[in-house]
Amino acid sequence: MGVGFEQIGATSVAGLDPALAPPPPFAAPLTPAELRALVHGGENDSDACERLLAQVARSQGALDLAIGDGLAALTVGHRLIALSYSGLRDYAREVLDVEERTAQALARLSRGLRTRPLLRAAVQAGEVRLRHAQTVLPVTVGDAEAAWVARARTETVRALEVAVRAARAGGDSEEEWVRFRVRLGDEDRATVDEALAIAGRHMPGSSRAQRLEAMAQEYLSEHSAEAGDDGGGPVGGAFGPDAAPRHSALREKLERETERWSFLSQPRDVRAPDGGFDDLRSPEEIDGRLRELSSLRSAWDQVFGYLAYVVRRSGLWRIAGFESFAHYCEERLGLSARAVEQRARLERRVWQAAALRQAREEGLSYERLRLLAHLPDAEIADWVPVARERTVVALRAELEERDEAQMRAARVLRARLPDRVALLLQSAFRAVRAAEGRLLDDGRCLVVLAQHFVETWKAHGRPRRTTSQKIRERDGCRCQVPGCSRRAVHTHHIIPRSRGGTDHPQNLVALCACHHLVGIHEGYIRVRGRAPDELTWELVRVGVG
Repeated sequence: MGVGFEQIGATSVAGLDPALAPPPPFAAPLTPAELRALVHGGENDSDACERLLAQVARSQGALDLAIGDGLAALTVGHRLIALSYSGLRDYAREVLDVEERTAQALARLSRGLRTRPLLRAAVQAGEVRLRHAQTVLPVTVGDAEAAWVARARTETVRALEVAVRAARAGGDSEEEWVRFRVRLGDEDRATVDEALAIAGRHMPGSSRAQRLEAMAQEYLSEHSAEAGDDGGGPVGGAFGPDAAPRHSALREKLERETERWSFLSQPRDVRAPDGGFDDLRSPEEIDGRLRELSSLRSAWDQVFGYLAYVVRRSGLWRIAGFESFAHYCEERLGLSARAVEQRARLERRVWQAAALRQAREEGLSYERLRLLAHLPDAEIADWVPVARERTVVALRAELEERDEAQMRAARVLRARLPDRVALLLQSAFRAVRAAEGRLLDDGRCLVVLAQHFVETWKAHGRPRRTTSQKIRERDGCRCQVPGCSRRAVHTHHIIPRSRGGTDHPQNLVALCACHHLVGIHEGYIRVRGRAPDELTWELVRVGVG
């Protein structure tokens, strides 16, 4: 259950493929010099390391499929709220130690496979890997399913992506993200902060990206004619890609030259374990089975992270004829490049920072380790006790506050933006340069947007706040149920007014709609104590199918 809950009053997965039993973890990583010696030394050790990574990827992929089935089962009815969670991403992050996007993708794949029996059978048998299945899922419909499954067994991810795009006539793809970073002096930062604060008052609980979007929209509403091409290209200096761009032509060339890497040994297929989720009705039973699978998956993490680090750091992927490590992850491992690179980076940081390494040895979860890995070595030891006591979402919020203070000291403003917001900001910056009649850097353009937003909206004054709004602002506009990352849209009387409860701030707490209307009022969750810092949350077991 989520951190902060008191439980009041609720097997082993049978038939596992022997390949799902993880080997013992490695004692230590290799130094760069040892990696070079390993690679240049010939067949034995370096090739064995790469082969083992490919096999480990098959085992983790099989476990991920079973976990996806369980996650999909939990989304039925009120099963998640019966476990205290308002959404799948919070449950996966806090309970299973699975990254949010990974969990949502696995559940989506599981639901899609329900109506695609041929593809599901091939994936369960290990004949089609997860990355391939996710690529062809949108087009494996009706009579076309068999042909696409046959292609997914043999073709590369790149070739499948090209074919799927053609079949869907350029259908929608997953939104990409970019990084935004500008330097601002003290006065300029104060102007931008004022604009962000005003946007926040009119859009409670909004993210920095959403507020920047509002500032750009406001400026473009009056200067749309100036938002043409200023000759500076599609991306300004403040914008950077969140991931390396794909080089499809080079990848296709390497596929041909290596005959799809036919010289590499092929790992054996691993059958996905049957979690038996179709036969389970109780959320507690599904949760228990998922925890077992997740524990087995976690046992692979250190081995997988170590091997991914070795292959990435040594350049074995390049020697094997792949365009990039991301290319290697997708084609050779059949896994998301982002997830594999993330684990490799964490492994490197764990062995760089003694405090992080000790925290892992003492059982600190993967998601908490990943958050602490961004800290300087000297600060990690002080944050480890905090990480043990907090939910992942609470730890993330505290680290964001620390980062905000660090950015102010460095006179930097950073944000992670959806591609559409980045494009909107770029258009607004072009409009600023055209209106000003001179070439301004991105930081100065942002200040102009902020000044315009302040001049437009400050005159409206701060709207009169209701008691509910004051409570939500006090609680950071976030739901206060432990582990919840949703925006707070309601306030709840801890002692109901029908039993003498008042509107005093100590009797009010901010909640998301799901936790308020379903969790509290349908009897799954109880809260007592005084807000904001003396609350006790209780999870009540009720019959849920």
